[in-house]
Amino acid sequence: MEKEQNKKTRLTHDQILNLYKAGHEAIVSLVEYLQDEVDQLSTRIHALEVQRNTNSRNSSKPPSSDGLKKPPRQTRKVSGKKPGGQKGHTGSTLKMVETPDTIIEHPVHTCTHCGASLVESPRVDYRRRQVFDIPPVSVEVTEHRSEVKRCSCCGELSEGVFPQEVTHASQYGPRLKAISLYLKNYSLLPYERTAELFNDLFGTPISVGTLTSINREGGTRVEEVGRRIKKALRGEHVTHFDETGMRVCGKLTWLHVASSRKLTSYHVDPKRGGDAMDAMGILPSFTGTAVHDGWKSYFAYDGCTHSLCNAHHIRELTCMHEEYGQGWAKRMIAFLLEIKTRRDTSDEKTFRAEEREAFENRYRSIVQEGLQANPPPEPPKEKRRGRVKKSKPRNLLERLRDHERATLAFMHDFSVPFDNNQGERDIRMMKVQQKVSGTFRSDEGARYFCALRSYISTARKQGLNVMSALQDIFTDKKLLPHLSPVDS
Repeated sequence: MEKEQNKKTRLTHDQILNLYKAGHEAIVSLVEYLQDEVDQLSTRIHALEVQRNTNSRNSSKPPSSDGLKKPPRQTRKVSGKKPGGQKGHTGSTLKMVETPDTIIEHPVHTCTHCGASLVESPRVDYRRRQVFDIPPVSVEVTEHRSEVKRCSCCGELSEGVFPQEVTHASQYGPRLKAISLYLKNYSLLPYERTAELFNDLFGTPISVGTLTSINREGGTRVEEVGRRIKKALRGEHVTHFDETGMRVCGKLTWLHVASSRKLTSYHVDPKRGGDAMDAMGILPSFTGTAVHDGWKSYFAYDGCTHSLCNAHHIRELTCMHEEYGQGWAKRMIAFLLEIKTRRDTSDEKTFRAEEREAFENRYRSIVQEGLQANPPPEPPKEKRRGRVKKSKPRNLLERLRDHERATLAFMHDFSVPFDNNQGERDIRMMKVQQKVSGTFRSDEGARYFCALRSYISTARKQGLNVMSALQDIFTDKKLLPHLSPVDS
């Protein structure tokens, strides 16, 4: 198709000769037209080259998109030390215990030197070796029996009371259910492989339908603690926000995360913008510092302070320097890292006012240098609908100019991080879930997964044992009791 189009637009020898005979004005018009065509093609070629050369190091692409030829990541300085344990390192090894569970004795019957019998010889000493292993695991069945007695006075029958959690003639216990949730929602195994593991490891066949029911029960039981996690996040001084696409019922859906060092909350929604953030229920009443990657919907919430992820900025600036030859971008990278190093090594809780002012002036100077080198595009000769498209360097510079305070938030408040790594780490495992187990087949399954993953991530951050925390879901224990209740 492209070859046919090129043939249609290509001038023949006679057409070019006719233009020549028409005079210099016709030749000038032809050259101007060809120059415009060359400029457009050059711009398109450069855009394609930039697209080809972008990767996780100089853009927001995930590392998984780099393919097999991943570029080397020089993110840390060379130490000059050899790999492995260093000189003077004490190391650690598996230590023997004083009271082993099982002792197996290996007698010696003959002398290994002369062959004499040692059966009647007294033992002099032992040589000990210990093997640490897991015994065969099998499901233990506990039968509850409720006594039935007839009263000698009235002749009526009375029965003993079963424990509250024992409600069926036969059922799975809290530990088995907790293992199921652990494998599905923490280890991210698909239902089929989880069923295989139960059969192979425990010798207990369990159906996919039963695993689905256990997951549904667990997701329902943690909904209340999920509301308390959101309430606690609304009261945090710094909360990280991020979002990523995922497939639910074959449709593009958005997974939103809000997290801090001690809390995590996930929300799945068909929308990416403000409607989804409102439905999540954290940002509308959040008054702390929201750390994010600059998605425009976040800035609609003016009740909080905003902080932009400078790891994103550095990747974009790297692309501007390497692919667009922007010298100011390299200076901005060095400048941002200089402030970070100065902050991280400072003994003070904040910069002095004059030091902050000096950093701000340098920041504005670099941005202004970039704006002068990348002027806004000229208006088109022909009137067109919509805005004139700006170059990528210009778009980045305008963002840095318009959101200076959010870019330098880590400089003004030392409790605000330099980047949004917390939010990205919390959302990364959800992408792993999609790679391992595929998409979600129902909205309900995605919602329960988010609820359980919020609980698991928060429990892990709180220093709790995940298996114990999951087992608590199926008992009468209060889940994460230190989190304040939600107002009714």
